[in-house]
Amino acid sequence: MKRFSKVTMMTWVFLVAVHMLFSAPNSAADRDKLSFLTRGAPFEMPEIKTPVFPERTVNIVNLGAVGDGLTSNTKVFAEAIASCAEKGGGRVYVPPGIWLTGPIYLKSNIDLHLDEGALLLYSREFDDYPLIKNNFEGQAQYRCTSPVNAVDLENVAITGSGIIDGSGDAWRPVKRFKMTQRQWDELTGSGGVVNDDGSIWWPTETAMKGAEYLSSLKEKKNISAADVMPARDFLRPVMIRLVNCRNVLLDGPTFQNSPAWNIHPLMCENVIIRNITVRNPWYSQNGDGLDLESCKNVLVYASEFDVGDDAICLKSGKNEYGRRRSIPTENVVILNCKVYHGHGGVTTGSEMSGGIRNIWVSGCTFIGTDIGLRFKSTRGRGGIVEMMYFNNIHMIDIKNEAILIDLYYERAPNINSDIPPVDEGTPIFRNISFQSITSINTGTSIVLRGLPEMPIGKINFNNLLMTGQSGIFCSFSEGIEFKNLDVFVQENPVIKLQQCRSVQLETDRISQPDGVFLTVSGEQCADIVLYGRNFINNPPEIVYSDKAKVDAVVVRDTYN
Repeated sequence: MKRFSKVTMMTWVFLVAVHMLFSAPNSAADRDKLSFLTRGAPFEMPEIKTPVFPERTVNIVNLGAVGDGLTSNTKVFAEAIASCAEKGGGRVYVPPGIWLTGPIYLKSNIDLHLDEGALLLYSREFDDYPLIKNNFEGQAQYRCTSPVNAVDLENVAITGSGIIDGSGDAWRPVKRFKMTQRQWDELTGSGGVVNDDGSIWWPTETAMKGAEYLSSLKEKKNISAADVMPARDFLRPVMIRLVNCRNVLLDGPTFQNSPAWNIHPLMCENVIIRNITVRNPWYSQNGDGLDLESCKNVLVYASEFDVGDDAICLKSGKNEYGRRRSIPTENVVILNCKVYHGHGGVTTGSEMSGGIRNIWVSGCTFIGTDIGLRFKSTRGRGGIVEMMYFNNIHMIDIKNEAILIDLYYERAPNINSDIPPVDEGTPIFRNISFQSITSINTGTSIVLRGLPEMPIGKINFNNLLMTGQSGIFCSFSEGIEFKNLDVFVQENPVIKLQQCRSVQLETDRISQPDGVFLTVSGEQCADIVLYGRNFINNPPEIVYSDKAKVDAVVVRDTYN
């Protein structure tokens, strides 16, 4: 355990230093602090500055707001924001209380500040959220208006220690298998409807029939809001909608119970997200935490996520629509964040058709997520995901894969089917680095699943410690390097390679049941090198199949 102890100590020192830095109070030197945080990025990261607001405060109480949780304050919020903006901007102050409201529309140079004890509670009346042209899951479509809206703004913030609750439970369907019998009985007894096979509860019959109705409009051109109105209850909004904004700050609040995604910055630039908590029930459908889509120059740090879908997700549009928009998500730094429940801790895709590049994730901890680091796409998406760097990541009790790159998202891999030609719809994943990563009690350590026509390429793993049920599976991957790899698994083989080329593996610590260490399948397998004393002194058992050549694998003392 000598190496592990050293890695653990170095990582502990790093995290303590980062914690001390992030815990420092805000000051006039805040901009310099942000520069220090991003200076360690393995790519040229532009300077991000905290937005500055005029020294002006508008207290919603002075305009007649009532914080009893019963009185609607929608008009008061609109008046407060407009009044503050007309004077040049400043802080709209929300004091302690329960402030019921409908949608809020922010303006430039406005800081919506929720004090400790302030709960912004959104209306459960669907009529309060009119249908608008919007963007969801990477495509333009009609959706209901979001609880918080910021469109085409500059210098905008949501700050403070209060809570924003989107009343998402009034909107979301719930799958039966995700609940106990008692929970299910309470839910169905509260109203709503259940589908014919009893598997999903819906808040209204309109919501339940929404998908079927919308599919009937697929051939219709120039669809209007009136056309989709019969499916209105199905068209759940994201909670925090930020579109085409510059200089955005989210600092301090808890964002919870969103109808669909929680926070969705779209085509935004110079974004700082820090010290926030994002919560959704683990069973919440589309209950993502943070979805950065086609955004540029973003810093996310010292925040916590416990959600029902992907926690921190990078996107850039879907299929032809995303490629036509052609705005990548780029220059993103994510530091010292914690993720509890979620489908993935940090994820990309599957809507990544505009590309994703220059991403640095460091000092993060994932506890009990379904997957740790999750990369997903499929044929038809197109786009390039590259220059992503992950280091000092700690994971425990990951149900499925600690690291997953899957280009067959929501499709069953069938390598015997016809291989399509490479075209603009072929996704490309390359130049991704994973360093100093620990994953304890994991279902599967690493899975790389590329396409026959476009293998996953140039992936580097260095200084990994992984324990769990099974080890590593790679298919249609090339230029893969594993160095300083410590793997402790309960199943054989430790590593499976299918149609892989140019794979390097170095380790002196592998713990497995007696038996096969490596399986190699497919005639495309070549240039697979195992190196290190462990392989020289204890030759591994290797099984070849599906026309794989015996000379595809060589064992050497050192790699050259």
